[in-house]
Amino acid sequence: MGDIASEMPRLRVAYQGVPGAYSQFAAEKAYPNCEAVPCEEFENVFEDLEKGLVDRAILPIENSLGGSIHRNYDLLLRHTVHIEGEVKVVIRHCLLANHGVKLHDIKRVLSHPQALAQCETTLAKFGIAREAANDTARSAQYIADNQLKDVGAVASATAAKIYGLNILLEDIQDNSRNITRFLMLAREPAVILSLDDKPFKTSIVISLHQGPRDLFKALAVFSMRQINLTKIESRPIRDTINGSLCFNYFFHLDIEASTAVQNVQNAIKHLEEFASSVLVLGSYPSDMSIT
Repeated sequence: MGDIASEMPRLRVAYQGVPGAYSQFAAEKAYPNCEAVPCEEFENVFEDLEKGLVDRAILPIENSLGGSIHRNYDLLLRHTVHIEGEVKVVIRHCLLANHGVKLHDIKRVLSHPQALAQCETTLAKFGIAREAANDTARSAQYIADNQLKDVGAVASATAAKIYGLNILLEDIQDNSRNITRFLMLAREPAVILSLDDKPFKTSIVISLHQGPRDLFKALAVFSMRQINLTKIESRPIRDTINGSLCFNYFFHLDIEASTAVQNVQNAIKHLEEFASSVLVLGSYPSDMSIT
């Protein structure tokens, strides 16, 4: 009889991009020995998970330099998925080019807008024009497929290996502490069996009758119970009233606690007394490792 673990089916984990993307690395860190499944757009990641075409999904949500990825905060509300964990990845950008191309040959560089922004100082130093593309690895794939001689790509060292490119410069990000936090998504909420004194995080989305004016009351719900907030992000809810646009807001909150704790359950019940809506996206262990 073979090894039981090796005979178990591998988890299929959806990510946005093509092989060599940082999201693929995050998927393989979050779910070791998984089958990482590339998707064209973030919407496709959610759709494949909801339809059962994959078992899990990985989603970048914020970067230590570029800030929050607002598109993905909005998509979390449009789809029925649950957060079951998080994983943090150090982003190390490289300037890639086809073999034989020298640094002085590069006139422009392709990559995701956030990656270009994270490498602004280095690219400006060499007078390289920046051109936004869908993602980092796809940019590497494009210059390789078209054998471009005056165009480079900002992407990972793994992307260079996959697409047969040369690394002209390594670690070109402006700050070495360039970290992206990814969310691990599932169709069903995670079951918390034991806390084991591990740090937990809970992600909640609320809407308020009076918008920002009720925000102080909502924050007090956690403050009075000594529950620490690690993240607050507002996203507009656009409504049309009498032909004019008015804006109310969703507020995404991350708190340092688990819903298994009575104090947190009481806080959520308190929120429900005055908030228009309260949605718990997930309660999961915090990722304290950085790789």
